[in-house]
Amino acid sequence: MDRNFDSYAEKYDSWFMENRDVLYSEAALVAYFLKKGEKILSVGCGSGLFEQILKNDYGIEIADGVEPSSDMASIARARGLEVTISTAEECPVWPEKYDAVLYNGCPGYITDLDLSLAKSWQSLRPGGKAILIDIPKESSYGLLYNLAKALGTWDHPLLEGVCPKDPYPIELVTKACWRTTAEKAEAMEKTGFSGFEYAQTLTVHPLYSGNSVEEPMPGFDRGDYVAICGYKR
Repeated sequence: MDRNFDSYAEKYDSWFMENRDVLYSEAALVAYFLKKGEKILSVGCGSGLFEQILKNDYGIEIADGVEPSSDMASIARARGLEVTISTAEECPVWPEKYDAVLYNGCPGYITDLDLSLAKSWQSLRPGGKAILIDIPKESSYGLLYNLAKALGTWDHPLLEGVCPKDPYPIELVTKACWRTTAEKAEAMEKTGFSGFEYAQTLTVHPLYSGNSVEEPMPGFDRGDYVAICGYKR
């Protein structure tokens, strides 16, 4: 999991605030598999922006987070989270403490997803769940971001007219390594999770996904932001 987000903390927040429809579409998806009253750990909590929206708009409180960037963690702490500064791979295990472990937007930045999921499994109570949410490699955004990553820029003739007017910062795009939905589900299954459920949002082309807030829908076949929920039986 990347430790080098310190210089991008403010850019991360400002991009989402300037792309509020995308932010709130994604936040609705994050809330989809969570319930009020659950004890939740947020892995890769970043600045705590999503956790703040979950609390204010959905009544879902997340008290604990894991975040490798000290700058991101400082902002998250100011928003009320208790944050352990660590990568997902190196974070402690809290034996059977949580009802849910949330990975929102961070799986593509985790190098050893198997190790991280194994720690999550140990930190979950029986019947608990892990929720992985991010951009699938096979999605429109995934293909677009990987092209920009390969080119090293958004300013290229191949991307002219096909990407949003305010694309995700290239510095953050180049650090990611997105997995397919199938690859993430396979990693969860290998860890022991089962009973998979899926939900998705951002179902229109990236050129237009910032034009309105979308409600999440079941499945994974058309969304550019997909949640996988697996259970510890």
